[in-house]
Amino acid sequence: MNSPTPAVPSPLDRARRKAYWRLLPVLFVCYVIAYVDRANVAIAKLTMTKDLPGFDNAVIGFGAGVFFWGYFLLEVPGSLIVEKWSARKWICRIMVTWGIMAALTALVKTPMQFYVVRFMLGLAEAGFFPGIVVFLTHWFPARDRTRALALFFVATPIAQIVSPKISNALLRFGTDEIVNGVTLHHPELLGLKGWQWVYIFWGIPAVVLGAVVLIVLKDRPRDAKWLTTEEREALESQLEMEKAAGGKKRMTLLQALSHPMVLLLALAYFCNVTGTYGIEFFLPSILQQWYGLKIDAITWLVILPPILALVAQLFVGWSSDRMRERRLHAVVPLAAAAAAIALAPLTQGNLFLTIACFMVGFGGLKAYLPAFWAMPSLFLTGPAAAGSIGLINSLGNLGGFFGPAVLGKVQTVTGSFVGGIYYLAVSISISACILFFMGLGRQETTSPTAAR
Repeated sequence: MNSPTPAVPSPLDRARRKAYWRLLPVLFVCYVIAYVDRANVAIAKLTMTKDLPGFDNAVIGFGAGVFFWGYFLLEVPGSLIVEKWSARKWICRIMVTWGIMAALTALVKTPMQFYVVRFMLGLAEAGFFPGIVVFLTHWFPARDRTRALALFFVATPIAQIVSPKISNALLRFGTDEIVNGVTLHHPELLGLKGWQWVYIFWGIPAVVLGAVVLIVLKDRPRDAKWLTTEEREALESQLEMEKAAGGKKRMTLLQALSHPMVLLLALAYFCNVTGTYGIEFFLPSILQQWYGLKIDAITWLVILPPILALVAQLFVGWSSDRMRERRLHAVVPLAAAAAAIALAPLTQGNLFLTIACFMVGFGGLKAYLPAFWAMPSLFLTGPAAAGSIGLINSLGNLGGFFGPAVLGKVQTVTGSFVGGIYYLAVSISISACILFFMGLGRQETTSPTAAR
């Protein structure tokens, strides 16, 4: 009996598979480094505040957050540049400049210098994230897009899993450690202390990856020599067909930027990012204050929440594409995150329950992202979609200022993180409510009219 002949993949399927393997690994590594460079202040501050007079939690929180004001200013222009000019050239520029600014953080000595460098880091990185989201719409058909976004987004939990122990090892330079009752001094390296090497070490890969992006990435399928002519044509045709179909109204950029759904998505993202970065920047400090843990223990514990976030993000991206549903795949993880973070202060005294709450919180805060970022393309296309994605990200990321700034200020004034944590939980709850009542992204939905 003859065995059945295996089906030969179509040119479109071959092109889709090649795009996954050629593009996503590079984008993934870039986003890992980007996320470490914006968030490594959470670990660096554990010794940085001891070496720099005047650097309390309010200063660190404000400086960590002021990054997003610089990010805000160039976000929409950066998204449009990716759509109209060249993704690979713009992303290369971004990575080289942000790597330099990230490394320069090692030289700050006053709070004002810290604020300026963080603001400039935001300017340098502006346009990277929405540029990647727009870039993926140039390569991946609708059925693949959420899964591609999910694979890209897992870079953030991976960054949070990989970086703490490396940064912890670097922090030892120039510090004293008590081992068996004996004080050991770890000498400085090239005259620099550990927290300075955290910024320098993670800034260098960004510059190197900028050159890799310029060589490896291609702006659109028609530019990719690693696709056959047949594969290029099949993928381009599919993308053009989807752009013309689906009932998406052609809008001018100005119309898109003032569209009620765009503004609601921006508000929802703002509320979520407020919670996300408030927790990310201060979780090590929260554990240090509540339990008096050493840095070694803290850097092990902060790895656990991203591990759950990694699994949750992949599952939600897969499930959202499989069910062709976005709304509940965004709302349910956010609701779970809000509940877990609100319960966290009640667990003080029980380290296991505290970590469990922050694990669920992290999981929800990351898992909703693939479904959320698939929503703008449900009713926008072309430059309008690019500009709107940039606007949603830039306005939303201002929450990255308010979350750490409020949490740091509340702790400095009251001596406790509890009030600030409740503020973050409420903010995340508002995000979930907005996305639920918008109604956008219900199963099989392709337009706002259908969603309503």
